[in-house]
Amino acid sequence: HVRGLCEAVVEADLIDALEKFGPICYVMMMPFKRQALVEFSAVESADRCVSCGAKEPVYIAGQQAYFNYSTSKRITRPTNADNPNSGNKVLLLSIQNPLYPITTDVLYTVCNPIGSVLRIVIFKRNGIQAMVEFESVQCAQKAKAALNGADIYAGCCTLKIEYARPTRLNVIKNDNESWDYTKPYLVRRDRGKGRQRQAILGEHPSSYGDNGYGPPCPLLPLPGNSRYKLTSLDVPDMVSYPLPQSSSSYSGHAPSSVAMVSGLHPSKMNCTRIFNLFCLYGNIEKVKFMKSVPGTALVEMGDEYAVDRAITHLNSIKVFGKRLNVCVSKQHAVIPSQVFELEDGSSSYKDFAMTRNNRFSSAGQASKNIIQPPSAVLHYYNVPPCISQDHLLRVKYFCLFTSHFSASSKTISGLLEFDSKTEAVEVLTVLNHYQIRIPSKSMRKTSITVYSVSLML
Repeated sequence: HVRGLCEAVVEADLIDALEKFGPICYVMMMPFKRQALVEFSAVESADRCVSCGAKEPVYIAGQQAYFNYSTSKRITRPTNADNPNSGNKVLLLSIQNPLYPITTDVLYTVCNPIGSVLRIVIFKRNGIQAMVEFESVQCAQKAKAALNGADIYAGCCTLKIEYARPTRLNVIKNDNESWDYTKPYLVRRDRGKGRQRQAILGEHPSSYGDNGYGPPCPLLPLPGNSRYKLTSLDVPDMVSYPLPQSSSSYSGHAPSSVAMVSGLHPSKMNCTRIFNLFCLYGNIEKVKFMKSVPGTALVEMGDEYAVDRAITHLNSIKVFGKRLNVCVSKQHAVIPSQVFELEDGSSSYKDFAMTRNNRFSSAGQASKNIIQPPSAVLHYYNVPPCISQDHLLRVKYFCLFTSHFSASSKTISGLLEFDSKTEAVEVLTVLNHYQIRIPSKSMRKTSITVYSVSLML
């Protein structure tokens, strides 16, 4: 178990630094935790690695790493491969924190410089994932080593790569979600319109900054870099990944800005609490619980990208003892029909389109958002300066970590650290936008807004 990795580390860096202790069978990257699991062929190799790391610094990609034994005897693999040499030429790519659209053009530009790509299929049931079929197992091995743990764009669209189960992909049409590069005739074009390919070099389209998804990310050096050890490949030092200009080109099938959420606690979850949790990843238009399917709700968000972000970060998390399942809905809008009363007495439908608590309503407002997965630490702000730590503790099991006073805004901000990620998520779900009434003549209300930031390890 390797800890303390730098953000830019990829699988190839781990292999390069640790293969001196013995042959490595498999590597599993955990980019957001800055950790990885490394399986050696022999226990003695793992012993040497842990022992050496305890006696003297071991550097991976220029940063000291720390080692201990994992509780697992073997890393679970999607395939039956026991080592990279018996891998598959089809890779499964999971794109984490996808702030920008992921298309076949993007993945081809990322993967093809490392090894010849034959086919790509993108699917979006549990976040954004893709399968990429290479010309050979060796090409897939090189791509996995070079790209596993890397960011497609700086600070986002992080790749987690495993060997896939299928040995060949079946592609029936060439579009933004699937492509067979051995059969160009599968292209389907609208009459009078050709398939537009974006520029190979350049920055992110300005339209994405204007639509409230944060400032453009700088381009990243790719595998021509000496760290990747790909000496036999002629790879440019800098590659920019093309992006579609409109949301309609993002999905091969009709995209949806509606997420379906199941596994909701029947008495502890309502429309407002769903808003409190999902508003971290995009504007919320409407929320409706389904009468025919208990514990399930539809969440209409600002666009399909917000839905993708919500799926990536909220799918499979536990809230009030139940595991959420978040996926794309077949519906394209939430219609306020069959409204009923939930167990807590609130309405099963609520419209949030005009609320001031939406955080992506303008480019300036959206650029301040930090898109992060749930963690054990929450950031709070807009607290009146007369509120003490004792008052916060009385509000609801807050554990104050630090605070900051801003003279210009006359409010307090800070961090709240909890024992677990689940506890932090539940506090955010209940108390996000909690209103504190200040004893005064005007009885002015001041809201406390909380959003999740990175885990403090």
